[in-house]
Amino acid sequence: MHLLNLGILAHVDAGKTSLTERLLHSVGVIDEIGRVDDGNTQTDTLALERRRGITIKSAVVSFEVDDVTVNLIDTPGHPDFIAEVERVLGVLDGAVLVVSAVEGVQAQTRVLMRTLQRLRIPTLVFVNKIDRQGAGYEGLLRAVSERLTPSAVPMGTAAGLGTRGARFTPGLGPAALDVLADHDDDLLSAYVEGTVSEARLRAALADGTRQALVHPVYFGSAVTGAGVGELIEGIKELLPAAGGDPDSPLSGTVFKVERGPAGEKVAYARIFSGSLRTRDRITFGDAREDGRITAISVFDHGTDVRRDTVCAGRIAKLRGLADVRIGDALGEPRKAYGHFFAPPTLETVVVPGPGTDGRALHLALVQLAEQDPLIGLRHDEVRRETSVSLYGEVQKEVIQATLADEFGLDVTFRETTPLCIERPAGTGAAAEFIKKDANPFLATVGLRVDPAPPGTGVGFRLEVELGSMPYAFFKAVEDTVRGTLGQGLHGWQVTDCTVTLTHCGYWPRQSHSHQGFDKSMSSTGADFRGLTPLVLVEALRRAGSQVYEPMHRFRAEAPADTLGALLPVLTALRAVPQTTETRDETCVLEGVVPADRVHALEQRLPGLTRGEGELESAFDHYAPVTHGTVPRRPRTDNNPLHRKEYLLNVTRRVGG
Repeated sequence: MHLLNLGILAHVDAGKTSLTERLLHSVGVIDEIGRVDDGNTQTDTLALERRRGITIKSAVVSFEVDDVTVNLIDTPGHPDFIAEVERVLGVLDGAVLVVSAVEGVQAQTRVLMRTLQRLRIPTLVFVNKIDRQGAGYEGLLRAVSERLTPSAVPMGTAAGLGTRGARFTPGLGPAALDVLADHDDDLLSAYVEGTVSEARLRAALADGTRQALVHPVYFGSAVTGAGVGELIEGIKELLPAAGGDPDSPLSGTVFKVERGPAGEKVAYARIFSGSLRTRDRITFGDAREDGRITAISVFDHGTDVRRDTVCAGRIAKLRGLADVRIGDALGEPRKAYGHFFAPPTLETVVVPGPGTDGRALHLALVQLAEQDPLIGLRHDEVRRETSVSLYGEVQKEVIQATLADEFGLDVTFRETTPLCIERPAGTGAAAEFIKKDANPFLATVGLRVDPAPPGTGVGFRLEVELGSMPYAFFKAVEDTVRGTLGQGLHGWQVTDCTVTLTHCGYWPRQSHSHQGFDKSMSSTGADFRGLTPLVLVEALRRAGSQVYEPMHRFRAEAPADTLGALLPVLTALRAVPQTTETRDETCVLEGVVPADRVHALEQRLPGLTRGEGELESAFDHYAPVTHGTVPRRPRTDNNPLHRKEYLLNVTRRVGG
């Protein structure tokens, strides 16, 4: 018996959840196939998922095929929930990418396939809905080869397209041999000699698939079951088993956190090596309290069952870890993939409705952010407002419905705005010294801000001797620098810069004779944390800063005769086409568009192109804001830009 952790990925509405239902029915886990429209599927368990007919949260079910136990993870298809997909990718052994035989290769399909290829995750392609009117075969194969992967291996032929009798006939033809020979020199030689056997061909197929060099393509229908049996055989024979030594030290990763019925945290974790038992202690390695596992569940025959131990290769639900977060390592940390997709580029303010308690709303949003670490919260104590970062408008609707359904909170949102950044325009330096009248802190701090190449983040350096003051004071300065740069001269996060500590000084710990420590004569970390923001913003003010807005690259396909109507709209949305290519009767435009205009472009495109237009977009870069008024963001700190106000707030706190 071996394990396989399998992800099901697709563009929204490709039939991914329906395929999951059909797979579970085919292997005997469920007696009746649930329907997305009826809201009775195994994996879309949230009330909101069932109402909208889309997957929002990843879900895990399990089934067995002969000697293979498959943990099947159904993931969201809508691009607004790409963060949920991102977390799943790091725990997969293989994937099935679902494509609609009617709609064909969509923008999100291409994004997903590029990521699967980059991470070298073995992937099967399943072209669904061959029973639907408008389904294609040869054109779909061509689109898969041209737009998804040139290493597509057709696993058979489809016939009766567009009817309930549509069927898939398995068989490896000459096209499969051509693709496989490109990746196997021995097979190429045997092909030339005419000595390729069926067994040799299938061995090459399995080897190439497990190395993510080739991608077998199946056709079928989740509704009728056509081609699903062949897909199951492919899952069993072509995808690699989960590795990991149960006798090695523990190594696992938390990829999902949800709340149980009593509000307790439940962590989903993939165990890569070793074993985890109930009552084992988990150390997080930071300021959080250690946790002790109180219960373990593993997935078996479509449900989760309690176990005392979970071993390498499995996915488990863990209880008892009150401070657990998504991305936490269990035992020895693995080499992280990092982020596969761009972070959110939009933001909105959550507005409590009549009778909604602001504190209850904030706590509810904190819980939602725990389950989605790429969705950031920003709380403004002065205005008593909380902002959330987003991928798109659908995500906003989901947050609103979730707050209503799960927390009983009524909210609305302000207009969505882009999440800008600031970069230093030049070099600036400032310093403040102990014993100066304007400096109420027992600290000397001098800082210089220099611009750095885009994408380098924030660096911190010293031009003073490390031993010139206690290390804790250096740490207080660095931590405060990084925190203060969260809000620049215009209120946006400052990045791509180097901050250098040029001056430092302190008063050593002192006390009166026969008495204790005297704060009025001795420097503390609070002095450095209080002074650093004033010095840093003055250095930044002298350097100047430029606001940059997020830009998406876009690719739009539309009938060539609609180009005249499309171009003025692109101009109005500040989209800049960079290349235009006409292929037969289709025009392909590629360029850049501001992130906050993508939703408007998605809404306008169908009407401008008779419903035939297709848009693909993804975050690409930040560009200087050169139009209109430079956007500003309200500050949520003590505002070191206004010295008098800042000192009044901070010294009062320090004195208290």
